Amino acid sequence: MLTLPTRRRGAAPRRGPRSRHALGATVCLLTLAGTALATAPAPAADAAPPPPSAFWRPDLSRTGADDVNVRYESGTLRVRDGSVNPASLGRDRGYASAVLETHHLDRPVNRVAVSLDATVPAAASVEVDVRGRAADGTWTEWRSAATGTPAELPRHVVDVQARLTLWNAEGGATAAVRALTLTADDTGSAPAEPAPKAASAFSARVYATREGLVGHTTANGHVIREDDHFVALPSRRALSPNGSGQYAVRVCGPVRCETAPVWDVGPWNTHDDHWNPSAQREQWKDLPRGLPEAQAAYENGYNGGRDEFGRQVANPAGIDLADGTFYNVGLDDNGWVTVTYLWTDDGGDTTSFPTWGTDVSIRQQATTTSTRVASLPGPTTVRVRCQVRGQLVNYDGHSNDAWSYLPDYGGYVSNIFLDVTDPWLPDVPTC
Repeated sequence: MLTLPTRRRGAAPRRGPRSRHALGATVCLLTLAGTALATAPAPAADAAPPPPSAFWRPDLSRTGADDVNVRYESGTLRVRDGSVNPASLGRDRGYASAVLETHHLDRPVNRVAVSLDATVPAAASVEVDVRGRAADGTWTEWRSAATGTPAELPRHVVDVQARLTLWNAEGGATAAVRALTLTADDTGSAPAEPAPKAASAFSARVYATREGLVGHTTANGHVIREDDHFVALPSRRALSPNGSGQYAVRVCGPVRCETAPVWDVGPWNTHDDHWNPSAQREQWKDLPRGLPEAQAAYENGYNGGRDEFGRQVANPAGIDLADGTFYNVGLDDNGWVTVTYLWTDDGGDTTSFPTWGTDVSIRQQATTTSTRVASLPGPTTVRVRCQVRGQLVNYDGHSNDAWSYLPDYGGYVSNIFLDVTDPWLPDVPTC
């Protein structure tokens, strides 16, 4: 029997207010003769001012399914429960996260500045992250932004989303956020020389620990279940929304590999994106790519053997695995695994496409009766290597016999569930 997911087409993005530039009255006193005006130099063709910046204020009162432990009352956004914090971190500070609505822009941008109107007590803090979605549907990582320090995105984007993260001491005062203003523009800098395309996403050998903590809440609001399948990484730059695989890793252990979404932050650190090149890491830029700060602290006494919070590092873990993922890859105890950070691929011999739907099946062959090798819990971006003609699938008034091969999952997905117009993907070869 064919089991198909529930279709959840997103609503059209809400458009924020456009920049408004007052047109002041101009008074010109012409005291020169017409001949003098004729001799005035013409403005240079390349002296046109840059296009105006776009700015908007997200609606903080519209909390939704991607938000974690927030409450909005009396015109402010706050931490709802001071005892809630990301499961993998094991800290005693209250935590909340608000993923704000996506804002569509009428031109590409690559820089976003923020201005925060908030009251932040001494024991509390507020972090602002932004990310962008390019015209091909792929998201950048989240990037930190603060007043006076804009977020520089790695490529031009046409959609921008912001995320607020609030911390406070357990039972203590919480920050109160009244408004967030975002301003986006194009830096105008010439693009760097394109790097050679990578054949695959970045991989590293890291030490994995079992997260466990059934019943606790992850950084994206997921309540951990028995035999759960997800991972935690020590940076919020690659945290997927709950139910989404927008950022996912492939974990290879002693027995097998599994692709799992990033749904929690930890272990040890929260700003250690060790999968990025050294110069692009948020912290610890003197460490080589692929080396977690906790591993350097544990093995070599880096940072005095402590994590970013000053805690003595007791193991070299760079990833936490939920119980289902931990045992599925063949671990009986904490140990070393090979992790591939799937979103770091710049293409290679694949093309990225967005998907829609929930519980979308990936099959061993291009038929609905073949073995289900994986599933996509929610809308995500997948890499397609090639496509074939397979079993005809009928759903929601559409019929299609095209299937795409996803190398990261080792299987095929019906093209019906790729969120594109064409039934046969353009510029994708036949398998």
